Order: sequence, then structure tokens, then C-alpha cells
Amino acid sequence: MITHEIMTCWYLNQLCMAMRRVTVPWGAGFVLAVLSLLAERCRADGGGPNLAERVIWAVNAGGEGHTDLHGIHFKKDPLEGKVGKASDYGMRLPILRSSPEDQILYQTERYNEDTFGYEVPIREEGDYILVMKYAEVYFAQSQQKVFDVRLNGHVVVKDLDIFERVGHSTAHDEIVPFSIRKGKLSVQSEVSTFNSKLTVEFVKGYYDNPKVCALYVMKGTLEDVPKLQPHPGLEKREEEEEEEEDGEVGEEGGKKSASALPKHRVQSGPRTPNPYAADNSSLMFPILVAFGVFIPTLFCLCRL
Repeated sequence: MITHEIMTCWYLNQLCMAMRRVTVPWGAGFVLAVLSLLAERCRADGGGPNLAERVIWAVNAGGEGHTDLHGIHFKKDPLEGKVGKASDYGMRLPILRSSPEDQILYQTERYNEDTFGYEVPIREEGDYILVMKYAEVYFAQSQQKVFDVRLNGHVVVKDLDIFERVGHSTAHDEIVPFSIRKGKLSVQSEVSTFNSKLTVEFVKGYYDNPKVCALYVMKGTLEDVPKLQPHPGLEKREEEEEEEEDGEVGEEGGKKSASALPKHRVQSGPRTPNPYAADNSSLMFPILVAFGVFIPTLFCLCRL
């Protein structure tokens, strides 16, 4: 596929060069301009490095080496026998949102009873992306495994609860863009000195142990990162959360915008009574008590 695109680009370039050597009328000049644009597009799309070539470092945590569908080669875990424990407990489970060929990247993992991490050597400046792959294959509810992720001391993922995000045995990618320029690391509006070494740490929290299934670093932007397969249930929940967030966004002065509120909202239960609504039953109670006492008293007096 890549060879075909390169040959097409070469052919367009040669055609453009040939037409420039000849004096042509206006119509042919227009065609020449179109061919030039197509050639530039081909150089941008097909002539540049592919996804696998942009990846500078990739590891299958807790597992063996693996090459995924995009051509990214994940190395065997370099922490094997050094830090933490490897687990293949997820091998008995199918992982949703992941292709069958690449489920191994979510079925094995490395965890530790304390903070642990990986070091990634980076010698060139530019824009980079850190992609961390997760799947919760053990716990069946939230608040069982919660931890942070640090990048050279910067907290880039706070209170990660995999089950809370996507549920059980479901692939989840945490994507963190960062840049390196003039000896400085910039990530999430924070800047620090960079010494050619990127340290990715998984920080021990209050709930169980930190872990990671696989991770890689690539040159590029968010648009270059492959997307996971859609998850209907997850997408529906995200849409509902977006609607709630839109409804909470107010106009100037804190007033809510009527256009931002969802048009149809499903009630989760019976309408809650207004505690401030007018209720005269409390005023009638003393009268009823007095009336109930007066009638028997009057009856007894009449008998006398």
C-alpha cells in the first residue's frame, strides 16, 4: 500500500515537471495547479513516516513481544524479574473494544505494591504522545483500584479508576500529549527541565496497586493515535454526561442558558415533592384535636 502511494506521488511529480517545461494555455495551467496540489497531498499523506515508524519506544507490560495491527512492535517487558509482578490473569477473558489479534496487549499487565515506572530515552525535540493501555480484568466494581500516573514528576492522570471509566474486561487507553523543546518538557500547561530521559511512573494510591498493560511513545499529535473500537454502552454514558455538562454551563452572571439544556430528559424516578410548597395540613391539626376533645366532653355533660 505504501509503495503504491509513493509511486503515485512520483508519477504526479514527474508529470508536473514535464508540464512546467512546456508553454501551455490557461486551461492546462489550471490542470497543472491541481496536479501540484495532489502531489503535495501525496507527499504529506503517503510520503511521510507511517505510524510504526513514528513510535520510538513500546513495551508490552508483563508480557512477551508483540507486533500489533498497525505495525507497532511492543518489546518484552524490561522490568521482568526486576520490579513488580507480571500477571496474565486476563488471558482467560475476551477484551472488549480491542481487535482479537491485539487483545494480548490488554490481557497481560505489570503491577507493584509500591510506585514503579519505566524510563524512555528521547534525544530529539518535537511533539510526542504517550499512550498507556489498560483493562480491568479482576475487580468487578469501582473504587477497588485507583492510582495516579506521573510524567517526570508531573501528575498527568489523577485517580485513574479503570472500572469506573469503562467497566470490566474492556480496553481503555490513556493518551497524554507532551512536547520537548530547548531542554524543556511541556505537559498539561506545566514545564520542567528535560535531560533526555522520560520517566513514566504509576503511583501507589489508597486502593490496591498501580498497574499498566502496555504503553508506547510516538512522535506526532492526538490525531495520529489509533482509536479503539466503539463501545455502545460507553458512548451512551459519555453522551449523557456531556448533556449534563452542557446543562450546567451558564451564561454571564451564572445564569443557565435555556438552549444548552437537553430537550428530553428521562426521569429516573417519581418527582420529588417540593419541601417549600404551601401545606396547610399542619394548621388544621390543632383544630381537629380540639374538635375531637370537645364532642365527647359535650356528650358527657348532656348525660349529666
